[in-house]
Amino acid sequence: MGLHDTLRNGPRSLANEVKGGSVIQQRLTQWEETQDSLKMTMQRNLFGLHLPVRQMMERKAVAANPHMPALAQTQSNIHLDILMGRDETLDVADVFGDQETSAPLDIHSEMERKRHI
Repeated sequence: MGLHDTLRNGPRSLANEVKGGSVIQQRLTQWEETQDSLKMTMQRNLFGLHLPVRQMMERKAVAANPHMPALAQTQSNIHLDILMGRDETLDVADVFGDQETSAPLDIHSEMERKRHI
């Protein structure tokens, strides 16, 4: 609060001030990352460094390798949801998916491309 310091912060822009949003809105958008960071820190303090490193390695391996790439657009990655602890929550995207923006489902052409047929 107070007077804007142009020498330190640059020229004042209305777009930057509006885009900032409220503190509560920023915290809500970063809620999942904050909780994940807190869990990793608690696990590191309790069990040592190996557990958070192992979990991050497992998450990276599961997120990078969808079994059916054609279905990866329409379905969530259940393996990643289990590792992140989101397997017992139900979201709107879990029920309806992303039907408006998703490409039409064509499993046959995807498998032909995968098998080089």
